[in-house]
Parts: sequence; structure tokens; C-alpha cells
Amino acid sequence: MDTQINQNNKQLIWNFWQKLESAKIDEINSIIKTVMHNNVIWHGFAPYDQLHDVDSYCNDFWKPLLHSFPDLTRQTHIFMGGKSNGRIDGDISKDGNMWVSGTGYFTATFENDYVKIPAHGKEVNIRWGEFCKIEDNKITEIYFLLDLVDLMQQVGIYVLPASKGRDNTYPQPYANDGILLQAQKEEISNYSLDHIRRFIFEGLNSYDQSNLKSMGMADYFHPDVKWYGPGGIGACLSFNEFEIFHQQPWLIAYPNRQVQNLDALIAEGNYSGGPGWAGVKATHTGQYLDCPATGKSIDFNGLDWWKRDGEIYIENWVFVDMIHLFRQFGIDLFERISEKSHE
Repeated sequence: MDTQINQNNKQLIWNFWQKLESAKIDEINSIIKTVMHNNVIWHGFAPYDQLHDVDSYCNDFWKPLLHSFPDLTRQTHIFMGGKSNGRIDGDISKDGNMWVSGTGYFTATFENDYVKIPAHGKEVNIRWGEFCKIEDNKITEIYFLLDLVDLMQQVGIYVLPASKGRDNTYPQPYANDGILLQAQKEEISNYSLDHIRRFIFEGLNSYDQSNLKSMGMADYFHPDVKWYGPGGIGACLSFNEFEIFHQQPWLIAYPNRQVQNLDALIAEGNYSGGPGWAGVKATHTGQYLDCPATGKSIDFNGLDWWKRDGEIYIENWVFVDMIHLFRQFGIDLFERISEKSHE
């Protein structure tokens, strides 16, 4: 990885986010267009799904977000960059793009309805996660999620069964060391990238569809691992909770699921992260969150960040686009909003 290019890219995105946060509505387009390629590809959350140019990003996504949350401020919990190598075959020549990523909260007053979620006029913390590809000092591609199910829960609307884990739990790293503005030691970053590749492609993908131990998760996760899952699943604050509250129900529903090539799997220092749009593919053969098996082929859109301590992971921040997932079951979670609002 070219450390100086990575540092330049991180500074570009950090400055951009600061300007975007403090911008007036009539300044949004010009600020965005200074750093974003005209034909930027934005992989987003349902119902937006994907946008294909900078004008769509400005006018269809960012301005409506500010209309609903006009005093929006960004809290960043993790900020990192790196060169991607998320291919199963490990051939970095087929990948090797430079990315910058971050995650945290947008804090704002929910003043106007947002994508059919009714505003309640109170402060909310909206989980966000983002990966930006940088080429020649321009953002050319973005993966981005907001946790809309978690937002619905803050408004008091529960479109999914009660979470087994802990709701509304998405803290910054325990050691408060997730903002990697300074260059990290390259040998540590390289080891972290190799380690997360082994965890994903040799661990997660080794599940034999019957025995959890076949994945070797206990070899990678600390007994007290903190796994911060999305709305509808919740946080698991130990490995035991992770297995019972998330892993077992997930694998019962999708026993043949396999991680695919990940376009932006990166690592810097002891942190690693990656997005996956159809990053995992599976067949829905078991009940999940009260939805009976459909037998359909399913793909998952999600984001992850991991913190490594030696040979094990001690924290994991996780997004899954639950709206997109349930849409594949034939269930529109937005339609449940009005139903739940009148219960």
C-alpha cells in the first residue's frame, strides 16, 4: 500500500465530511462536486439502492436527508483507509483500489418524514457507514448504509420482532482509538489484511452447514467480543451471546451462505473493514425473524469493521440492509410502518 496516497486520500475525505456537515443547503452541490466524480456510483440502502451520478447523489439523497434532519451533525467512531484485497483467489492485481471508510452516528432532530418513517420532532442518532473509492483525488464509487430499522425503533415503530440482542447499541471503540488520521505501520496493516482474509474466506466460508465449530469462530473472536449488530438483531456483548442471539438463527435460516469477493476489503493498523453488496449469497431455507423459509436465493448488502488484538477480534461493528433483505422475502417493511403506528 502506498502510505502517502492513503494519507492524502484520508485527508481528502476527512475535510470533505467536515465541509459537508457545516454547509448551507445552497452550497451542497458545489462542495460535493469538488471531490466527487460526475459519474460516481453510489451503492446505497433500500429504497434508494443505487445512484449513478453526482447530481442524483446531491438532489435525490443528500438534500432529502438534510430536509428531514436539518441540524444533522456527524460523529465518527472509526476512520481508516487502505488498499483493497477482498478476492477469494487473493489476486490483488484484480483488485487493489484505494478506499477510505468510516462509521458512527449522525445526530439530528427528526423534523420531517424520511422515506416513509414519520418524524417525531426529537433528537435521534442514526447509524451510518461509508466506503469511498478514491481515484486521482476524486470519489468514484461509494458504499453507504443508514440503519433505518434502528431509526424506526427510536421513533417507537418496531417492524421486526423484538431483538434478541441489545437495541440502539453502537458505540465508538472501547479504547477510543478508531480515528486513524495518522499513518499506521505498514507491516501491522498488512498483517491485519491477511488476518481478516483468513477469517472471512477460510473461517466463515468453511461452515459445514451443521456444526458451528466448523467455522472456528472461537479461534477468531474473544470470549468477551463486542458485536454491534443492526436494528432487528441488536448487539451481542460476548461470544456466547453472539452464537445464541445471532449466529445460530442466521445459520438455521441460511445454512449454505457464502461470502463472495469483496470489492473494498481493507485494513489499516489493527482495524479492518469491508462492504459487500451481494457480499454474501445464500438460500433462505429456515425461518428468520418470524418469516418462514421462502426457498429463495438471497443476497445480503452489508458493512463490517473489525478491531484486532493480537490473533483475535475484540470488537465488530455490523450493518445489514434489513429492508433489502426482507424485500427479497416478498415483505415490504415500509408497509409495516403504518400498521405498527396504529397498534
